[in-house]
Amino acid sequence: MASGKEIRTKIKSVQNTRKITKAMEMVAASKMRKAQDRMRAARPYAEKVLQLAAHLSQANVTDYKHPFLTQAGQVKRLGLILVTTDKGLCGGLNTNIQRVAINAMKDWEAKGVTEIRACCIGNKGLGFMQRIGAKVSSHMVQLGDTPHLEKLIGPVKVMLDDYQNGELDAVYIAFTRFINTMKQEPMLEQLLPLSGDKLGTPEGSWDYLYEPDPQVVIDELLVRYVEALIYQAVAENMASEQSARMVAMKAASDNAKNVIGELQLVYNKTRQAAITKELSEIVGGAAAV
Repeated sequence: MASGKEIRTKIKSVQNTRKITKAMEMVAASKMRKAQDRMRAARPYAEKVLQLAAHLSQANVTDYKHPFLTQAGQVKRLGLILVTTDKGLCGGLNTNIQRVAINAMKDWEAKGVTEIRACCIGNKGLGFMQRIGAKVSSHMVQLGDTPHLEKLIGPVKVMLDDYQNGELDAVYIAFTRFINTMKQEPMLEQLLPLSGDKLGTPEGSWDYLYEPDPQVVIDELLVRYVEALIYQAVAENMASEQSARMVAMKAASDNAKNVIGELQLVYNKTRQAAITKELSEIVGGAAAV
């Protein structure tokens, strides 16, 4: 059995750890509210742009076909945008989305995909892709607490340019969608081409008047659509990160409290045993005299 001094040292160490986790829990709770507000504020814009793109993909008023709307005959080369966090201590958030990404890559390779290029947003995703030996075309780390589109569009544009140049047949994005404080869901969605299940089939059809001409309007709208998807994915991931970190730090604080209680109980038993031993020695000595 450990001595009383060793147990007191352990208790002090766990108490210091609990102070840190409690502080991190409070910081994450504060950031979580801001991240959720930012994420919810961006959703209506993303949904409206999705609706416009869906109707535009079904419109037959122009012969111009944007490359983002063109389906490849056979998918052999893919791009994957992986959105993760820069920091850890957020439970299984990064592990879950990394598992989805690696399973998807295995499925693609089994279906005959010969090349997979990765764009990593977040330090954890970059390290993961480097460890498994994936080809990383671009990356963005140190995002901070607020996503900035001007910083995000740079590394993502590498994927978009590769797709437009015919070097990629499809582009997917993997991120964690915020459901509620206790639940975050890893998602893998097709980003390009913008058709099929992603856009859906709109109810009815809309007539459009293009000004100045269809090509300029369609090009600008689809670029805005992709930017909105990227920004929304990062905003969802940040809200999920703060929620997961708050829950993880609360669990760590509760566990530390339980450990402190158990150690204090062991310390008391050890202390009582030492006192009993000393009394027995004193009584035994007195009886011998």
